Amino acid sequence: MIKKASVTVHPSYKIGVVDKRLFGAFLEPIGNWVYGGIYNPHHPTADDMGFRRDILDAVREFDLPALRFPGGNWVSGWDWKGSIGPLEQRRAQLDLAWFQIEPNIIGHNEYLEWTRRAGTEPMYTINLGTEGIKSAAQLVEYSVHPGGTCWSELRRKHGHPDPWPIKTWYLGNEMDGHWQIGSWEKDPVGFGIRTHEISKVIKWIDNKAETVFAGTSDHHKHFPEWEMAALEQCYESVDYVSLHHYHSVPEGDIANLLNISSVFEDYIRTTIAICDYIQTKIRTPKKMYISFDEYGAHFGRQVEVPFGRRGWHDVSKSYFQFAPRENVFKNPLDWLNGEEAGNTARFHNHQMLTALAMSSVLLTFLRHADRIKIACMTGGLRNAIAFDSKHVWKNATYYPFYQLNRLARGGMSILPVVDGPTFNTEQFALSGSNQCHAYENVQAIEAAAVHHEEKGEAVVFLINRSVEHDIAVELDVRGFEGYRLVEHLEMYTDDLTKGNSHDQPDAIIPRPNAGTRMDGGKVTALTKKLSWNVIRLAKS
Repeated sequence: MIKKASVTVHPSYKIGVVDKRLFGAFLEPIGNWVYGGIYNPHHPTADDMGFRRDILDAVREFDLPALRFPGGNWVSGWDWKGSIGPLEQRRAQLDLAWFQIEPNIIGHNEYLEWTRRAGTEPMYTINLGTEGIKSAAQLVEYSVHPGGTCWSELRRKHGHPDPWPIKTWYLGNEMDGHWQIGSWEKDPVGFGIRTHEISKVIKWIDNKAETVFAGTSDHHKHFPEWEMAALEQCYESVDYVSLHHYHSVPEGDIANLLNISSVFEDYIRTTIAICDYIQTKIRTPKKMYISFDEYGAHFGRQVEVPFGRRGWHDVSKSYFQFAPRENVFKNPLDWLNGEEAGNTARFHNHQMLTALAMSSVLLTFLRHADRIKIACMTGGLRNAIAFDSKHVWKNATYYPFYQLNRLARGGMSILPVVDGPTFNTEQFALSGSNQCHAYENVQAIEAAAVHHEEKGEAVVFLINRSVEHDIAVELDVRGFEGYRLVEHLEMYTDDLTKGNSHDQPDAIIPRPNAGTRMDGGKVTALTKKLSWNVIRLAKS
């Protein structure tokens, strides 16, 4: 007997306006993301600066709204001043985050020029690991002050007469993490004070600037205490709290992979509670917003899990054991000749499942559109807009990412009510940080909806997360009086080992579902197991 679910969507269930930056991406010089990726002067499509036009064209086609860069862990050891000016005067340095040699061929101005050519908004991460207030102030002055000062005139001398259009500054990256160079793990109050002082300076240079506090990265042992202690010191001077989470689950555990939204919901709700508590405590009318500026999902391998302080595996906490790594530094310039960097294969495996997991995250963000205003998919480049040393193509993740970017931005997010089949997940602990408790009664149908009232358009996004069952969905849209069904697009595959590539670009793509009907304000649609679905309505 076929499984059934009901989804109710009403224009009165308003959450918040969807900021276009929810569909941003992230760039960091890991492997050949930069050298051999976006930059390769030997590539047939290279432009006058060595940027690959095939990748630029793909980013412009997607209409990427925003890009956070240049890191990532990498930025905490980077000297931005060593990356400006004539190439022959730039300083190569060791990258202690990813054990590479950073040649600084692509430096501060080149990153910003790439965003200009790609037509995307730059969101800049400042090094607060090995640099401090003075360096941050000089960086901002160099970047956005019109002229007449030492640093702004130096930018002009370097061939950039106009200020760069940077409005969003990230104040450090994962600074609570023990893996971070210059970590503030043991001094959250000190980091909060440092963040406050740097945010003040930035806004004194540019009073229209936005700043982002580097909140707790993933669910580590000091969450949420570290966050509360640090954020209280800078609450009134910053605009966003940064969140990061990478959801790694046991190989083949599809239920846990696609329950990613429950994990993100817990993280988001806790962070919102922290922000609202501090707002109440310091008696300010200011509301804090969220930038979920790194996220991903993949299958992981079991490694040794450090025991908790009670002698057992506590999956709500993580524990750190320090050990030096092997000192082998790779030279990214080797990748300009076509050599692929390591650890990039994960961006091309399990494409349909990765697409569903990333879509689930994006639907979670839509359901919190009142508080989450920025999000940057770590795999937005290399996973969705996919490329290797030679080619560019669209992985499966591209399509829901693209559809959400085009159909949701600027609309009013609406909270759907879902009732249908459920599934359970099991607790796991892959490592000290990749851990998760069990969940029960998770809805197999996940939904989000957006209403563009002024256009007379509404869109409902559905994921069937069931591993075994197609599910017949009855979508109640009677609140949208006078609307008709435009189309139902679905994306699924009967072979989860399949994936898109340059040679086979259409292995997994959205296709129309001609069997979907609308009658009496209700849409009936059969959703395939492990499928992505977009149902569009328009006013007659």
